[in-house]
Amino acid sequence: MSPVNKAPEEIRKWVEERLFESVPVHIAVIDRDYKIVLANRTFEELFGKWRGRHCWEVYKGRDRMCTDCPTEKAFEEGRVQVRQEVGRDRFGGEAHYLVQAAPIRSRSDGGIPYCIEMSTDITQVHRLEQEKIEAERMAAVGQTVAGLAHGIKNIITGLEGGMYVMRSGIKKGRQERIDNGWLMLERNVERISVLAKNLLSFSKGHTPDVCLVDPNDIIREIVELYGDAAAQLGVVLEPGYNEGAPLAPLDPHEIHGCLANLVSNAIDACQMSDRKQGRVEIRTFEEGDALVFEVVDDGVGMDREVKRKIFTTFFTTKGSSGTGIGLLLIRKVVQEHGGSVSVESEVGKWSRFRIVLPRDRLPEPTDDADEREDRDG
Repeated sequence: MSPVNKAPEEIRKWVEERLFESVPVHIAVIDRDYKIVLANRTFEELFGKWRGRHCWEVYKGRDRMCTDCPTEKAFEEGRVQVRQEVGRDRFGGEAHYLVQAAPIRSRSDGGIPYCIEMSTDITQVHRLEQEKIEAERMAAVGQTVAGLAHGIKNIITGLEGGMYVMRSGIKKGRQERIDNGWLMLERNVERISVLAKNLLSFSKGHTPDVCLVDPNDIIREIVELYGDAAAQLGVVLEPGYNEGAPLAPLDPHEIHGCLANLVSNAIDACQMSDRKQGRVEIRTFEEGDALVFEVVDDGVGMDREVKRKIFTTFFTTKGSSGTGIGLLLIRKVVQEHGGSVSVESEVGKWSRFRIVLPRDRLPEPTDDADEREDRDG
């Protein structure tokens, strides 16, 4: 018969006689000499033989008293002490446990001759926490590698675009196209250098390398980078400039990377559409006190569930050909610029990504901005 079905007197007797040995908690009673005078079976199963031994010997295999001992504090303060501890089990393995040390007062004089320690084994919980930390560490490594691959992919696209423009210029004898192709190659070789420097400083975290930039220049570079390649895939890439717009303090390489990723994704979306010819527009404009970049396509669009997951780690709609990292990196860069990124879409019709950068939240130009502007100019 279960104890809960017994009469109250029988329950009291069961508690007095059997509860100490039945609870799934490791219990030890410790005297003023810090020797264990009583322990239950569960305690002995975890920590081993205890009779006549000091608590620090049994719990931790030490030859002297522990520093910052919870039982010592319970004796001194007369209050329950709670602590997470690391000791040794009876086989010599590491044991993690949560201990509550409570004073036992004498009925005759109110003194505290003993303390009772009630410990819960959390070794498995600790192991799972460590596995989670390791999994997160490996995920961070994978995220870094995937981000590197994504950046290299965009640089390769730029190099291929530059080579295509140069070849066509050489074939047709047009020096202007040869010069434009060479400039595209130079810019993307510089991006390789920037990428390598970013990797070297990755462990220190990233601070945007900000200088005053004409947002239209970034749009022009993206169109030069992807225009011809998109046309070969049956996609028209249209720029939308905001001529006369004030300069903005931006990290041009980072913002360029964001927009390059969005345009690349938009071209992919158009290719997956049933339309014979796709259309992608990249534009910039002012909206109130904010600088806005938009990339709009008439590709396959996204449903509500995809839009909900699109900025989460490793989520991709491209199967094995996607890394799931591009949009996550875009959001990080935009947030570093004090802005936000959002998406609107209709399945089978269109998608629009908006980067909104409030001008009063943009970062200050870095000290070497003037030097870089002179070099780039």
